[in-house]
Amino acid sequence: MGLLRALLVSVLVASAASATPRADHVVVALGDSLTAGLGVGVEEAYPALLEARLRREGFDYRVVNAGVSGDTSAGGLRRLDWALKLKPQVLIVALGANDGLRGQPPAALRANLTQIVERARGAGARVLLAGMRVPPNYGDEYARAFAAVYASVARATGVPLAPFLLDGVAGDPRLNQADGIHPTAEGQRVIAEHLWPHLRPLLAK
Repeated sequence: MGLLRALLVSVLVASAASATPRADHVVVALGDSLTAGLGVGVEEAYPALLEARLRREGFDYRVVNAGVSGDTSAGGLRRLDWALKLKPQVLIVALGANDGLRGQPPAALRANLTQIVERARGAGARVLLAGMRVPPNYGDEYARAFAAVYASVARATGVPLAPFLLDGVAGDPRLNQADGIHPTAEGQRVIAEHLWPHLRPLLAK
């Protein structure tokens, strides 16, 4: 099923790209359902909102939404070669939510994220790492170890870190759908606003 989802996303992305003017530069947002925009329109997910912001600010970039619902950091690593074929100038890495929900070991998350960052940089992409947290019911020890992975990877690889992808969104019922996990369209706008200051320094006019 994971491969089928990835193939479906690649078809959708290719269709979207052919329907819009091609830009000189590419940003790829590699993530899960939070990036894919589960429950909202494609144009309402934060990658599309970032692309609109880029155009308004005078940057000639297109943003490819490489979010796949249910994906883990291991799944993102398996899809990385496909993402890098797009020759992105910037790769946003927003993975780990499903690792946490499944109780995956923080060490495995750290290893996967490190490989993604290092391989992307080796291909010439600048990387923005977006942090994730797990709900407190997973236990304080696990929650602390999980959250610490992102700062650890950022320090070790020297890439910028947006500390928490869902900053200002998580836990706010006004910004989340009925499942309490996936942001509404307004929640996606908040994500895009919080990512922008971290993304902006990585861009070239």
